[in-house]
Amino acid sequence: MTLRISFAAAAALLALAPAALAEDIEVRDAYARASSPAAMSGAAFMEIVNTGSTDDRLVSAASDIAARVELHTHVMEGDVMRMVHVEEGFELPAGETVSLERGGRHIMFMGLAGPMEQGETVAVTLTFEQAGDMLVEIPVDLDRQD
Repeated sequence: MTLRISFAAAAALLALAPAALAEDIEVRDAYARASSPAAMSGAAFMEIVNTGSTDDRLVSAASDIAARVELHTHVMEGDVMRMVHVEEGFELPAGETVSLERGGRHIMFMGLAGPMEQGETVAVTLTFEQAGDMLVEIPVDLDRQD
């Protein structure tokens, strides 16, 4: 038996796939901060939970709050801790939680369009390799220390 499917039906099925996969990604305990009101950069931190059975990867982030938004981490070079852009993104193994935290992996906002003010929210689009785009409203918490 040969199964025939129209191009339109195939496209509709493919369009549904990212939405189904996006349900497998949860963002928890997100917050954003800058070091001072005059800072030209800021960062966002969170836990990303892959509740699905398929590995995924956070490949990029975007926001109107800054000229550039990159995925970063810290690496030790000799006695100096340096922040570096992680072009390949962050792996999200199936069934696991990945923490984006201060001193480690995080989302970096460079060239802020304005100050990050306590209590506001920052709209950030996270792009996943499998799950597609997810819009996250991240509260600004300038007092948080963890």
